[in-house]
Amino acid sequence: MPLLPGAEPFRHEGGEVGVLVCHGFTGSPQSVRPWAEYLARRGLTVSLPLLPGHGTRWQDMQVTGWQDWYAEVDRELRALRGRCAKVFVCGLSMGGTLALRLAAEHGSDVSGLILVNPGNKMHGPAARTLPVTRHLVRTAKGIASDIAKPGTPEIGYGRVPLHAAHSLRRLFQVVDAQLPRVDRPLLLLHSPEDHVVPPVDSARILGRVASRDVTERLLERSYHVATLDYDAEFIFEETYAFIGRLAPSVAEGVGKEGAAASG
Repeated sequence: MPLLPGAEPFRHEGGEVGVLVCHGFTGSPQSVRPWAEYLARRGLTVSLPLLPGHGTRWQDMQVTGWQDWYAEVDRELRALRGRCAKVFVCGLSMGGTLALRLAAEHGSDVSGLILVNPGNKMHGPAARTLPVTRHLVRTAKGIASDIAKPGTPEIGYGRVPLHAAHSLRRLFQVVDAQLPRVDRPLLLLHSPEDHVVPPVDSARILGRVASRDVTERLLERSYHVATLDYDAEFIFEETYAFIGRLAPSVAEGVGKEGAAASG
């Protein structure tokens, strides 16, 4: 199937600091592409893959599951580790969940995590009945474009395929059990008003990870897709500062490139 316009993956060959950027459930690289491009302009090596089943039509996602989505980001992380001295992982929503699993599985191969409104659990009675309802109903209402800023749509599916949603629920359970194994430096940014992932998910993640280097930031003006919302530039700047603090020997050279790119 042809890709939706704007859903293409993004890659940039830069310096010795690599960044893997992970998009969310039923979304596409478009929702986090400005984040990836910001980092690329500052000289980092950036990989933003398109997750299997995403970016085309919801029917394609119906036959995929969390193992497929995780395998894609796992491959990208391994590729970045092969050519970068340090690799950071950024994720929005389910992308944040995938990033947490990467940190749990790969340990010190992940130099740090930057999460925006990461998911941890499906809430409400509909989630509990998913094992049955997915066999009776194919889709539910979509979750794309939860954005406070007018005129800024997210490219994502208008329907949520319930087989995939059931797999997402399982991913949340798997990763929640792994959170005590996550000890990487962590920057977590979340929106107090989020109509897709409630703030309690971020609170649980912060309460269960083993990371000692933890920074929490509130996105007061944005909804769920904050990387396209009013706080987008704040997210990008905080991400770059976080990476620069943890990779100081590389950040000096990266900063020079960034100044030239932005001048």
